[in-house]
Amino acid sequence: MSEIQINTTQNVNIDFTLASVGERIVAHLIDMLIKVSYGTIVWWVMSSLYYDSGFMQDWDQWSVISVWVLLLFPAIFYTLILESLFEGQTLGKKALKIRVVKIDGYQASFIDYLIRWFFRIIDLNILSGFIAMITVIVSEKGQRLGDMTAGTSVISLKNKIRISHTILEEIGDNYKPQYPSVIKLSDNDMRIIKETYLIAKKGKDFDTLNKLRAKIEEVIDTKSSEKTTSFIDIIIKDYNFYTQNM
Repeated sequence: MSEIQINTTQNVNIDFTLASVGERIVAHLIDMLIKVSYGTIVWWVMSSLYYDSGFMQDWDQWSVISVWVLLLFPAIFYTLILESLFEGQTLGKKALKIRVVKIDGYQASFIDYLIRWFFRIIDLNILSGFIAMITVIVSEKGQRLGDMTAGTSVISLKNKIRISHTILEEIGDNYKPQYPSVIKLSDNDMRIIKETYLIAKKGKDFDTLNKLRAKIEEVIDTKSSEKTTSFIDIIIKDYNFYTQNM
């Protein structure tokens, strides 16, 4: 399977397995089935209100169309809403265990998902998705046009390099956290911190460790008298404590 190397903000390279074209197609079909099913329910409800109960027969045509479009909004914005809420996943992507990520190491934002959603008009709606399939195949990073514009790609979560695996740290039941402001960090921040910390510590790269410490203190707005390695180690454990107990 193809891989993509993401260079994080701390200049750490991490390899991820790209989602295959087949996985993306199946995820898309699952999402399409969900949207079509929802649209069918809306059509049935509208038909019942209009023809059976006569509830809407006195309405003018534009009022009926307006209600119809309003009810279809969840289907129209389905991908945008779910990817924003579930950090790059729709129900189809969850089923196939794939996710949208930024290739620059940052967490994808709503604007990134919005760009991808907008480009679906070209990628997926024109020529029945042929454009998306070709661009994903020929692109080195497995990107359709929306991904190229947003700076994203779609990775598989079936490999061992899942974010949850890289940020988890064993802490005892009686662990006492020291830095509550660590919650200002995101999962993506912590993944980068831990990867950088482990690599720099192993290579005795004290310059990188000190820079990492300074960046952490800046983000969480806290100064510490702890030694650098001890401080970062505590930060990782504290983050795990708060996120596991929230």
